[in-house]
Amino acid sequence: MIQIRHVPEDVHRKLKERAKRAGMSLSDYLLQEVTLLSSQMSWDELFDEIDQEDPAPTGIDWAEAIREDREERDRELLGGAPRDDPEP
Repeated sequence: MIQIRHVPEDVHRKLKERAKRAGMSLSDYLLQEVTLLSSQMSWDELFDEIDQEDPAPTGIDWAEAIREDREERDRELLGGAPRDDPEP
């Protein structure tokens, strides 16, 4: 059994109205919402799952891709003007 004490009146009123619009009792509505909430991962659970996964191989050289994108952005910002100092 779950009991929630000290629910502010405005929160209670909103939830009661939502339950009414859904054609449900407040208790059934809250049970539905809590059940849905329990099926969703928390941020901590999600991050833990991500940390346990191995990165998927993509075959992409990400450093090179970032370098190319930065160079393209620089060319656009400089209006296509060539650089005076080539990168090593």
